[in-house]
Amino acid sequence: MLSNTVINRIETEEKAVAFTFDDGPNAEYTPQILDIFRESDAKATFYMIGTQMQHNPALVRTVYQEGHEIGNHTFSHPHLTELSEQDYMHEVVKTENLLSDIIGIKPATFRPPYFDHNEQVDGLVSGLGYPMIGVVNSEANDWDLPGVQHILDKTRAQVKPGSILLFHDGFGDRSQTVEAVRILVSELVADGYKLVTVSELLKLAAV
Repeated sequence: MLSNTVINRIETEEKAVAFTFDDGPNAEYTPQILDIFRESDAKATFYMIGTQMQHNPALVRTVYQEGHEIGNHTFSHPHLTELSEQDYMHEVVKTENLLSDIIGIKPATFRPPYFDHNEQVDGLVSGLGYPMIGVVNSEANDWDLPGVQHILDKTRAQVKPGSILLFHDGFGDRSQTVEAVRILVSELVADGYKLVTVSELLKLAAV
């Protein structure tokens, strides 16, 4: 049984990991990520921001139609602990409703922006039925353009069955991320890993 705490990795014997992408969808970089996963017949999870979904609804539908998962990453990417309970509830529920309007289903998992949360936020997220999803390769810092090799090294060090990996496909230059992900996907598939959605990975924890 999974707890309501942040889930960074699940215990499993199966060689499976979940690639996740925050802050999109982005008209330039999200399609490049989709191409990489399409070529390897692999799946990923995209933690989308409501404001970006509004700008790119067709891309939201494409991500979903290609078999990927879309998670809730709030509407405007705020620090949730700096908001009132009413405001952070609005951030989560507005995004939930928007995704439902675009593709007909609600997101199954949640990731807080900046991983900023507290007991009150945790209670809200749990009450809405969301597992809160974290990351094992936080030191990769792909959002900060540290170089492709840095992203690769810090991610490779954290790969093992059940790992949840974080990258970004939104806001700014994500060319380093695209190149690093291209290499990682090829390596992991060649090594026998299944690249699955977060929800698929969570199901393996109960096996």
